[in-house]
Amino acid sequence: MPEIWLIRHAQASFGAADYDKLSALGHEQSRALGFALKALGAEPDAVFIGAQRRHRETWEGINTALGFPTAPGILPGFNEFDFGGLLNARYRGKERPTTLHSDRRLHFKMLRETVLEWQRGEIMDPPEPYAAFAERVRDARAQATAGKPEQVIVVTSGGAIGQTVAEVMGAPADAMIRLQLQIKNCSVCRIVVTPRGEHLGTFNETPHITAANAAQMLTYS
Repeated sequence: MPEIWLIRHAQASFGAADYDKLSALGHEQSRALGFALKALGAEPDAVFIGAQRRHRETWEGINTALGFPTAPGILPGFNEFDFGGLLNARYRGKERPTTLHSDRRLHFKMLRETVLEWQRGEIMDPPEPYAAFAERVRDARAQATAGKPEQVIVVTSGGAIGQTVAEVMGAPADAMIRLQLQIKNCSVCRIVVTPRGEHLGTFNETPHITAANAAQMLTYS
């Protein structure tokens, strides 16, 4: 039975002008995860990434250990939703908090509130409707397993993973953001695909993190 290993990208550059690149710690996390996956016997038949820089850089770090011989397939359906665009739509004509991208607590509070409004259809002219986001993530999973591989590695983002887990578990839409906010950088979520549907295998695994390195390596943003 095919199994999709959904991996959230490593730590990106929160608060920087270009969020979409890994921090120095993010590069370290991705390499560490690669060696942990190799120790677990990971031998993917196929690899896919979203089209964002942080997805590519995370895979490059992972692959220093795995040595997968070909370039990963790129599936933009695994991209993160456009939070910046959602904020622009939500605050169109209004003043937004000035510390939104520097105060982590405020940032994630606003992320949760904005996503819930987006899901309820309360944000006018968003970059994409929530239903379209859910559909493209679903379609990307189908494309990733179209060739009937036994093991697929996908590097993506927290929103796509939260949406996948909520959908697979038959949870209400608002579970997506609650799950997303719990997803650690470089964590692994396994989805088992059978003729009867998709099933959650594991959630938020961090095989590269131990009691000895958790203080440094465990991050959520």
